[in-house]
Amino acid sequence: MKTKVLRKNEKKIDQSKQKLPAKKKLLLCLCGALIGFINGFFGGGGGMICVPLLEKVLHLPNKYSHATAIVVILPISFVSTIIYFLSGNLQTIPFLTIGSGVLLGGIVGSYALKFLPSKIIRIIFVLVMLAGGIRLLF
Repeated sequence: MKTKVLRKNEKKIDQSKQKLPAKKKLLLCLCGALIGFINGFFGGGGGMICVPLLEKVLHLPNKYSHATAIVVILPISFVSTIIYFLSGNLQTIPFLTIGSGVLLGGIVGSYALKFLPSKIIRIIFVLVMLAGGIRLLF
């Protein structure tokens, strides 16, 4: 059986033994609602909120936070896509072309997450968030 070698500053999480108090569960549900709203309202961007919340609220390590955010955002994006399609707000050609790129980028990114050190992932995440924020200003 293959065992994962943890890098410096990473800790293994045994989720089967974690018991969350009711207050923290409620906080996570509210955070989930916020993430879902942002992702549905803006058509994306929920991961930018999800990652910091997972790190701060659940104290998940960086890589676990990013991987969990990807899994959380997938069904939200799928449901949002159906709603946008049914309401007539989805353009087929941009959806197929950009969607293909997003799919390919998601595959490459998930493999890269496996190999990159947590510090590099954090730096990339910060740079992407800064670029997005600066872009919104102008």
